[in-house]
Amino acid sequence: MKPNSGTLVINIMNGGKAEAYEGVYQCTARNERGAAISNNIVIRPSRSPLWTKEKLEPNHVREGDSLVLHCRPPVGLPPPIIFWMDNAFQRLPQSERVSQGLNGDLYFSNVQPEDTREDYICYARFNHTQTIQQKQPISVKVFSTKPVTERQPVLLTPTGSTSTKVELRGNVLLLECIAAGLPTPVIRWIKEGGELPANRTFFENFKKTLKITDVSEADSGNYKCIARNTLGSAHHVISVTVKAAPYWITAPRNLVLSPGEHGNLICRANGNPKPDISWLANGVPIAIAPEDPSRKVDGDTIIFSHVQERSSAVYQCNASNEYGYLLANAFVNVLAEPPRILTPANKLYQVIADSPALLDCAYFGSPKPEIEWFKGVKGSILRGNEYVFHENGTLEIPVAQKDSTGTYTCVARNELGKTQNEVQLEVKDPTMIIKQPEYKVIQRYGQVSFECIIKHDSTLSPTVIWLKDNDELPDDERFLVGKDNLTIMNVTDKDDGTYTCIVNTTLDSVSASAVLTVVAAPPTPAIIYARPNPPFDLELTGQLERSIELSWIPGDENNSPITSFVIEYEDGLHEPGVWHYQTEVPGTQTTVQLKLSPYVNYSFRVIAVNEIGRSQPSEPSEQYLTKSASPDENPSNVQGIGSEPDNLVITWESLKGFQSNGPGLQYKVSWRQKDVDDEWTSVIVANVSKYIVSGTPTFVPYEIKVQALNDLGYAPEPSVVIGHSGEDLPMVAPGNVQVFVINSTLAKVHWDPVPLKTVRGHLQGYKVYYWKVQSLSRRSRRHVEKKILTFRGNKTLGMLPGLEPYSSYKLNVRVVNGKGEGPASPDKLFRTPEGVPGSPSFLKITNPTLDSLTLEWGSPTHPNGVLTSYILKFQPINNTHELGPLVEIRIPANESSLILKNLNYSTRYKFYFNAQTSVGSGNQITEEAVTIMDEGKMAGILRPAVGAGKAMASRQVDIATQGWFIGLMCAVALLILILLIVCFIRRNKGGKYPVKEKEDAHADPEIQPMKEDDGTFGEYSDAEDHKPLKKGSRTPSDRTVKKEDSDDSLVDYGEGVNGQFNEDGSFIGQYSGKKEKEPAEGNESSEAPSPVNAMNSFV
Repeated sequence: MKPNSGTLVINIMNGGKAEAYEGVYQCTARNERGAAISNNIVIRPSRSPLWTKEKLEPNHVREGDSLVLHCRPPVGLPPPIIFWMDNAFQRLPQSERVSQGLNGDLYFSNVQPEDTREDYICYARFNHTQTIQQKQPISVKVFSTKPVTERQPVLLTPTGSTSTKVELRGNVLLLECIAAGLPTPVIRWIKEGGELPANRTFFENFKKTLKITDVSEADSGNYKCIARNTLGSAHHVISVTVKAAPYWITAPRNLVLSPGEHGNLICRANGNPKPDISWLANGVPIAIAPEDPSRKVDGDTIIFSHVQERSSAVYQCNASNEYGYLLANAFVNVLAEPPRILTPANKLYQVIADSPALLDCAYFGSPKPEIEWFKGVKGSILRGNEYVFHENGTLEIPVAQKDSTGTYTCVARNELGKTQNEVQLEVKDPTMIIKQPEYKVIQRYGQVSFECIIKHDSTLSPTVIWLKDNDELPDDERFLVGKDNLTIMNVTDKDDGTYTCIVNTTLDSVSASAVLTVVAAPPTPAIIYARPNPPFDLELTGQLERSIELSWIPGDENNSPITSFVIEYEDGLHEPGVWHYQTEVPGTQTTVQLKLSPYVNYSFRVIAVNEIGRSQPSEPSEQYLTKSASPDENPSNVQGIGSEPDNLVITWESLKGFQSNGPGLQYKVSWRQKDVDDEWTSVIVANVSKYIVSGTPTFVPYEIKVQALNDLGYAPEPSVVIGHSGEDLPMVAPGNVQVFVINSTLAKVHWDPVPLKTVRGHLQGYKVYYWKVQSLSRRSRRHVEKKILTFRGNKTLGMLPGLEPYSSYKLNVRVVNGKGEGPASPDKLFRTPEGVPGSPSFLKITNPTLDSLTLEWGSPTHPNGVLTSYILKFQPINNTHELGPLVEIRIPANESSLILKNLNYSTRYKFYFNAQTSVGSGNQITEEAVTIMDEGKMAGILRPAVGAGKAMASRQVDIATQGWFIGLMCAVALLILILLIVCFIRRNKGGKYPVKEKEDAHADPEIQPMKEDDGTFGEYSDAEDHKPLKKGSRTPSDRTVKKEDSDDSLVDYGEGVNGQFNEDGSFIGQYSGKKEKEPAEGNESSEAPSPVNAMNSFV
């Protein structure tokens, strides 16, 4: 054993065998008060035995069959970890087909030729001894037979159809199913009669292993694994039972008693099976322990009565079943000690006014002493809401005032004696900054000063610290810290920032900040108007129960007179940190009498207002707690509305915290049925805003009132409001439903109102459901789409707009209350009369000839009645878009096409087409079409498209007959004629010249003689001046004109650098579409294309 310790050290490093120390150990600690014992500690040496020698025969397996390679590792302590590898120490790959079971065996659902190998080796790793044992290699040879027979699943493990499994509570449950079959089966798990536990269920080993962590008794049941492939399935049911080693419900706790007192030791545990409870006293079974008349054993409880000091002992509770045990020690200490106060005498406590004060009185004694507090030497015992007494003896004053200063005496007493201790409390005035630093704008290199004038308790020594941007001031002699100011000399741009004055005392700390802005140029002298500075030095005087006087000192006006002061208050008891508007007084007033409410811990602040805006709030005043009183008012917005047919839900808006006027706010809720001679039923509820009355009749009026009360009494008598119990669905349907058809799209429906007693709720109105049954013109039913119209209030008629003409409709009427709709009235059938039809669905014009057109059309999508005929109107349109005479034709309703004959050739017609019923004509559709012209007049003119829409037809105009086209052609011909004359004149001015010389003068590298084998010419020759241009030949322009020259420019061909004109005819060819193969030279004119031909080619 270690010295001064209960630790036992077993060291076998220097010899000895571990087996010699195998066994069960238990520690006992004993003194004069008793003996405590530890749990049993089991020591077992680890073992890693060798594999037994065995002769392994090769496994010859047919392809597709199943195979199990057994590992059977030696039994070790702790059990080994199993894995399969080959001779190269590489893990064997596993899959849905090949996997290792929980017992270490290797399972093949079906073998494949690639499974043939001679080095299947099972390894067992013993972690505790850090050794690995190897089984002899196993050989597998797979032989093939064609074809391979597919097989339905068969379970390899577990065998049979059912099995059982027992697991302990809190452990991990592992269930395994491995199946053979071809194709490879897929495993699925279910729990019979329940669901697998969410968040605790995991699937491993390709879903062959079901893992449930932290199992409990609720996880007991039947778990089914299902193996399935394309040929069938197999299943196995595992019945799981969760047992439990003992676990604590209530472990015994140490017990401290005084002589003559009573007490209990309770030891409660649970498990499956239920554990047995046994008691020991000082490590000895209680049955053979020394007798103690003060104790009595009652199962899992030891009852102590009238104990004496000799009853002190250590008791052990043992809870055990077949799966384990629990052991707990509990010390019963019978102690007789007079009171002792542990807090030092005359300890001084200092707090700031309006903050909590905690005065300690740490004590000890047996029996437990009672603590009382007194103020002063001969003061009375402290009681009341202004004090809080803690279990550890501490006295708390939530809001310490100046008059709380003094001596406080703590008295501790029990049966064996009494003692007392005095402590001192000093309440100090809070530290305040009465002149805060202000925002400054200073010119560079100037001087600036920030003030920080403080007011503090005379007994406290404040220290003032200045910060710049929440950091220490720069170490610079320009910064001068005075008693109540900070001065910065020779200001630079780096001095720009926020300066904070922090005042610290031993009890509190306050701070104020201001921003310094450094500017380059001096500001223009002007009067600066700003919001006023906040008031300061707030003082409360004349304290009464419902009023108090507040006074203050105004801050700087900043060149704008103060117009008013706004006073706000904070309720530190109910809404700390929230400020509310109290009142507003004129700017000339610095004192105000304020009305107060009971049971509110008031603080006040003042805000100054001028024309520029509002100042920052002043520092809060000292706190003032008003006395409690009964409530002055009752809850508002009281309502009674039932949520169910048999209840009444009474709601109200609760009083705010300060409206309660005192502690213990409650509400007295009263109700009785209206117009019935009943007494009021009342209940008192906590500070809630709802109460539900059950078992009421359906929808009857109730008189309701809600009255506030607190610990000091009731509020004034509340006013009575009328509510109703819950509504139920209406009982009857409206009767005598009648429909009056007004026209083809509008009908009026009328009904008799239902009796109000049958509404069973607030009448909200009536709903009319109506739907179209069928169209009388088409006799075809379609999906019924019901429409709903709601008529508010107690109406008895309504209009149904938007009906379809010539249709059959049904409707019914239902009454509506706040709960819902009542039953429907019997369906009422009515029909709408015929109306005018819709437009025909289409109009097509086809097969145009010289004097005829074919018209085809579709009947209207909405005939709205029985069609009587179609009306066709048409008229010709001339070239100036003027309309000719209108012709009208009536066509029988059963026709769908018509051939119009004796029309003018090459003429555009406009058609108007509509349908008719007995009521009148519907909307018309229009179309345009053109008859074709004589075949002899079709040359060069496009044939118009027939049957196109209106937008397309308007573009199919005979272009040859249009005036603008004729004018354009004349202008083009005149321009070509002028250009030909100009070219001819310039050519005669230039005289004869060889083209070859012109090319040399231009020195264009791209203009080179062309080879004869290209089908072109070589050099130009003067001998060819008189050759006429050959029609139809084309000469590329890039052989005779530079690339950068414009085709439309005459400069290079006339008055250019050489003052010469190219006579190859390329310019004329630009407009005529013809180019000559060989150029013409000399003064003789070339054959030019005629203007007429030019126009025809252009067209």
